[in-house]
Amino acid sequence: MSIRKIVGLLFLALLIIGGVWLAKLVWFKPFSFDHFQTRVVVESGLDSPQTMSGLRMLEPYGITSHNGELDDISLEHDAEQMAAVKENFETLMSYSDASLTPAQRFNKRLMAYGMEQTIRNERFAHYNYPLTQLYGWQNGISSFMTGTHSVTDIEEAEYYNARLRKIRTQYEQLMGQLKKREEMGIVPPKFILQKVENQLRPFITDKAIDNAFYKALSAKLNELEDVSDEEKARVLAETEAAINEVVFPVWAELLDYTVQLKNIATNEAGVWKLPDGAAYYQTQLEAHTTTKMTADEIHALGISEVERIEAEMLALLEEEGYDTSLPFDEILNAYTAEDRHYYPDTDEGRQQILADYTALIREIEAGIADQFNRTPKAPVEVVRVPVFIEQGAPGGYYDAPAFDGSRPGRFYANLYDIKGTPKFGMRALTYHEAVPGHHYQIALQLEQEDLPMFRKFMHYGAYTEGWALYSERVAAEMGFLKTNADKIGALQSEMFRAVRLVVDTGIHSKRWTREQAIDYMIAKTGMGQTDVVTEIERYIVWPGQACGYKIGQLTILRLRDKAREALGDKFDIREFHDIVLMGGSVPLTVLEGQVDAYIASKG
Repeated sequence: MSIRKIVGLLFLALLIIGGVWLAKLVWFKPFSFDHFQTRVVVESGLDSPQTMSGLRMLEPYGITSHNGELDDISLEHDAEQMAAVKENFETLMSYSDASLTPAQRFNKRLMAYGMEQTIRNERFAHYNYPLTQLYGWQNGISSFMTGTHSVTDIEEAEYYNARLRKIRTQYEQLMGQLKKREEMGIVPPKFILQKVENQLRPFITDKAIDNAFYKALSAKLNELEDVSDEEKARVLAETEAAINEVVFPVWAELLDYTVQLKNIATNEAGVWKLPDGAAYYQTQLEAHTTTKMTADEIHALGISEVERIEAEMLALLEEEGYDTSLPFDEILNAYTAEDRHYYPDTDEGRQQILADYTALIREIEAGIADQFNRTPKAPVEVVRVPVFIEQGAPGGYYDAPAFDGSRPGRFYANLYDIKGTPKFGMRALTYHEAVPGHHYQIALQLEQEDLPMFRKFMHYGAYTEGWALYSERVAAEMGFLKTNADKIGALQSEMFRAVRLVVDTGIHSKRWTREQAIDYMIAKTGMGQTDVVTEIERYIVWPGQACGYKIGQLTILRLRDKAREALGDKFDIREFHDIVLMGGSVPLTVLEGQVDAYIASKG
């Protein structure tokens, strides 16, 4: 047999082997457990072009067509996703533990955790509200297009316009979701729908060139130096046409539906009103706290924490000269009402807030090195919450950096109401949203090369938000709170999270009204009316989520105390932070197991 024929047969054999391997990887049970877990993540990512645009993992390889597509949010797609979860879970469990390494068994446990939860709660799959003032569709698509969609060349500007044209399809899918929930009795409260109506109306501007979609693309095109003015004008003319022909009609139709839906809505705030609402709420508490705690247990814990924090705040307020024999809310309201705590209610004042937030980040970045062995490569910047969504948005939030380095981590500051940004609260919010809070945790998780792909994107609120709240405590312990005002602000931040335990369970389990919850939060936090209303309405449309913060923080603090007591002189805070951060986001029960293993390894 000739060498040429032998080489040809070998090549054919490799093709057959490769084809079998590829077929197993794509359609059947992969030979490799690691390949299976990678496939699950890749399938999930490819299923969401909007996610892929946010991550920008494929662009460096010239793969860009997904940037012209929008996610499928149809009911049919929901069914396909649920079927895929069940199939993947069956495949996952078919890998015997005996055939896996310890690391693989751990990864199997983590992947199974989320899948089991999704399958177990299938009957509640459509109990959420797609139409809200917070993360409703109208806000999500607007924020995605104006913020996440990158425009680095003329092709990506063309993709932007392609997506605008496809908003009609996604809207029709949304309406299918809304109609199904209406039939099930899953309708947001009337006051929530009023907020949605208030957001929809101003988005329909007199002229397309005044719309946020047009302004965002225009600003992004202006940053492109290698694109001619003629090309920019051509693309923007297409944008104007898409807004007039697609965006404005869609927003008008959604506005009409929202007004109609208000007619059948009630003002009952809690999910207890939904069919089997108590059981649904328990699933949300378990999902968001990664514990089995009941609503009653969480409510009692919240009250206990509120009492503790109130006592610490009163001691500081007494040092500031306040009469602590007065009711707590009167003292705190008097303190927070002082003009010295606020910036001017002007454009210049708001710019100064952003500049001061940036300075606080730089300060703690320079002073916290001895607490961490690892810090993110990605930078973090402070930007304003987009004006068209700020009325319903939280006081601050974080957005992860892009995989390709084209976008840094971002701390979004809400500047709608100047009273919502007291100077004494800025340090705690900086440490929570940026450094060493969300930015350290999320950016490090994305940057770790030794984590399997699915763990880079895994998110458990109790862990993620617990770490951010724990970060506030770390900064305080290190002396970054320079004055009593700073300390009062940090305690107010912690009080805010403790109060959440009380009001969330109050609303959804104990049948509190919206007004009861607002009154309680104002009385215990000293926050402005505008911010409190925004927060309470957030808890109303996102049941259980707000409970993860405090429970996560208390768990991490307890685990730190446990490790310090067990290890004595061998305890190293940098190693402890490595254990907490380097494994990525995990359920709290899993985190405790990791800390226990660390303690055992040092003993």
